[in-house]
Amino acid sequence: MSQLCRWFEVPRRTVYYRPVKSAPVVRPERATPIKQLIEAEPSFGYRTVAGLLGMNKNTVQRVFQLMGWQVRKRAVGMRPRIQALPSVASAPNQRWATDLCRIWGGRDGWLTLALVIDCHTRQLLGWQLSRTGKATTAAAALEQALITRFGTLGRVPESFLLRSDNGLVFTSRHYTRLVRSYGLRQEFITPHCPQQNGMVERVIRTLKEQCAHRHRFESQQHAMRVIGDWIAFYNHRRPHQALGMKTPAEAYALAA
Repeated sequence: MSQLCRWFEVPRRTVYYRPVKSAPVVRPERATPIKQLIEAEPSFGYRTVAGLLGMNKNTVQRVFQLMGWQVRKRAVGMRPRIQALPSVASAPNQRWATDLCRIWGGRDGWLTLALVIDCHTRQLLGWQLSRTGKATTAAAALEQALITRFGTLGRVPESFLLRSDNGLVFTSRHYTRLVRSYGLRQEFITPHCPQQNGMVERVIRTLKEQCAHRHRFESQQHAMRVIGDWIAFYNHRRPHQALGMKTPAEAYALAA
């Protein structure tokens, strides 16, 4: 390289010079609303933030990267895949999914939360929070879902599937008898394969990250009030990428 520089009468430092790129600048009118939203809801990803602010998702992702606001996720490694039907549906009221989870209720101890979701619209139709994890809790959530979707209790117009795991609650005589009385058909996932009930498992994770883990509930009543507000936000304001950045309520209105 030294010999070539002498031949062509070019300084060596000119050959090795690399221009320093100036750091990209994020405009405040873009960064300010994004920062305010993620400070209020730290678990929101860039797609949710873009949907709520009406901005381009690529622009929001770029702001996240430049400002260092992205959350680092722990690597999960390889996971086995199963050959089974996922908990999805091509139309509303084709398949619902239900499950239970535990939430700390302060002086009332551990509480059981039952959820029922429509696998097509991702809409949370029914929920019930109680101190006991009996079949009556899951039954109350199912009846609330029927009232939300059909306006009254009774046999549904068309029989559809209700997916759940193989827990004692969902296989009990009380619950299975109730499901049959409303004209629904139960389907159970393969034991030890919660991926087959991924729709409701994912919404439970979202509820815990964005609601339950961000509040210190003092009692059951406090938890019911906060969870109820979050479910209303989830159904009517929170956009979903799988729904074309529409809310569950908007997806049902378009499909109905």
